[in-house]
Amino acid sequence: MFNPQRLILGRKRRKMTARALAGVIGVSPITISRLENGANEPEDDTVAALAGALDFPKAFFFAEDVDELPAEAASFRSLSSMTARERDAALSAGAIAYLFNDWVAERFNLPVADVPEQREDASPEAAAQLVRAHWGLGEQPVSSMIKLLESKGVRVFSLCEDTKNVDAFSCWRSGQPFVFLNTFKSTERSRFDAAHELGHLVLHKHGAPQDSRQAESEADRFASAFLMPMDDVLSRIRYVSDLESLIRAKKRWGVSVAALNYRLHKLKVVSDWQNRSLNIEISSRGFRRQEPEGLPPETSALWPQIFASLWRDRTTRDHIAEELNVPSSELDSILFGLTGHTPDGGRVAAGLRAV
Repeated sequence: MFNPQRLILGRKRRKMTARALAGVIGVSPITISRLENGANEPEDDTVAALAGALDFPKAFFFAEDVDELPAEAASFRSLSSMTARERDAALSAGAIAYLFNDWVAERFNLPVADVPEQREDASPEAAAQLVRAHWGLGEQPVSSMIKLLESKGVRVFSLCEDTKNVDAFSCWRSGQPFVFLNTFKSTERSRFDAAHELGHLVLHKHGAPQDSRQAESEADRFASAFLMPMDDVLSRIRYVSDLESLIRAKKRWGVSVAALNYRLHKLKVVSDWQNRSLNIEISSRGFRRQEPEGLPPETSALWPQIFASLWRDRTTRDHIAEELNVPSSELDSILFGLTGHTPDGGRVAAGLRAV
């Protein structure tokens, strides 16, 4: 039977309205509406037209229901500037990531989730310190946020969305934490996004404050404290002479120069006047758009190892895509474009084995 939910998912993934889709395949909007409501069963030529317009195989529209991400279950950083189509496209990518994750979980023992739950009265800074202690990180900088999250059982996927409005989002699904990161950002900002989403997973597992600005502020404070532990920062930076000194110092923690300035201001190393002056210079020199002395991109350690194991059994990306009834390009989009790469020997491999 034709699955209306799959049609809606495919349309949203392509950022199309029902009216726009109707125009592309040459039918009336009411036809699309009736298909999505399950009132009509489409003819074969209509299914072929839908598959061509949405770039999904015909089998996609006849598969079982997809476990979708409800908008309220995901934390979006730029909700105020995001359009409904951008939000729905990102959530639809998340639904495809669920399909892939479930397929892999049936075949491999993946790292078990180990994201500690925090007391409701814990401050974001205290929560960050407690997570560091739980994970045995001490005061040392985090070398790779993606690999750290993966080693703690967080499923990290990429979002190849051609918009800056979708930074990142995260959610819980049946006790499993997920993080989705936009790959069109600097490494420093992507690392902060990853730590920010970890903050949501830790602080807002049972629901964020109704004021979304408060929730975002709490996640920012968590990320800042998690990436730049107070004792480590204060032991290395007693005062700030100029912006160049910040550029040199930021490399230790793998953060943007703006994020380090923010942290130092909160720790009272940088005065209010210095903070304003440094922020003005950061903006005037274009460092909010192009990070100075940027880091190489972070990437997954888990997914390349999965594919390497599958390739030994001659299971390719295209085989997986065919089983999931999705285009191969969708797997590339959610897997950091790594479906053609070999593993990098990350630490996650130690706990990874086929079922």
